[in-house]
Amino acid sequence: MREEIERLYELKGDTRSESARRLFAEFRDALTAGRIRAAEKVNGAWRVNAWVKKGILLGFRLGELAETGDALSFVDKDTYPVRRFTAADKVRIVPGGSSVRSGAYVAPSVVCMPPMYINVGAYVDEGAMVDSHALVGSCAQIGKRVHLSAAAQIGGVLEPVNASPVIIEDDVLVGGNCGVYEGTEVRARAVLGAGTILTRSTPLYDLVRGEVYRAEGGLPLIVPENAVVVPGARAPSTSLRAGLDRGKAREWGLSIYAPVIVKYRDEKTDRGSALEEALR
Repeated sequence: MREEIERLYELKGDTRSESARRLFAEFRDALTAGRIRAAEKVNGAWRVNAWVKKGILLGFRLGELAETGDALSFVDKDTYPVRRFTAADKVRIVPGGSSVRSGAYVAPSVVCMPPMYINVGAYVDEGAMVDSHALVGSCAQIGKRVHLSAAAQIGGVLEPVNASPVIIEDDVLVGGNCGVYEGTEVRARAVLGAGTILTRSTPLYDLVRGEVYRAEGGLPLIVPENAVVVPGARAPSTSLRAGLDRGKAREWGLSIYAPVIVKYRDEKTDRGSALEEALR
């Protein structure tokens, strides 16, 4: 499958054919079932499966616009039909306007609170909760027992195909109105306080270890395991290239947003972030 997906992806012009669409349908079903995924952890490091992202993009090229839906009307590529769940899937989809796109893996015991959205290529593992108004972007990888609180935004990275998607490892708590974008990796058991924003251009300040973490050399920003991150602020640094006037910033009382690690998880943190098993 991989070789044929990559061959079709590299073809120029119209690649639509019945055989290509059948191949893509098999690929999409494998993606939906979690048998293949856009990124996976190998020997302790996350690896991007670029061919899977190529297959997802190929689906858009092969598809044609079509009207779908019953009570609600949608227009999308017919290669990505409406995703439907049954009780056998053991996924809770609470009534109220949520949507999971075909080609996204949602494991048994996941809870989806309305309205939320999970995009193609995403992988949401067992026991996770996707709360109201939360987004799981294309190809984002969500670990076991992760709680994405209300209005949390997990960005998708579909292009370029070799770029790492956003990764949220096991037992992470993402607070309300958080935003995690541009391939950021949040390691296991970390806690993101409400309103925390993480991107490739956002330095992360560790007050506990006296470190500053950045996305450098093509690597993503990495939030350490067990870190507790909250929104903070810092004084603007002098930068002639950026045209910053530190004196004027001081005069005006300005500061720049900065996420800060204020502690690492302890028993108190565990009690405050414990998940309710009855909900699953």
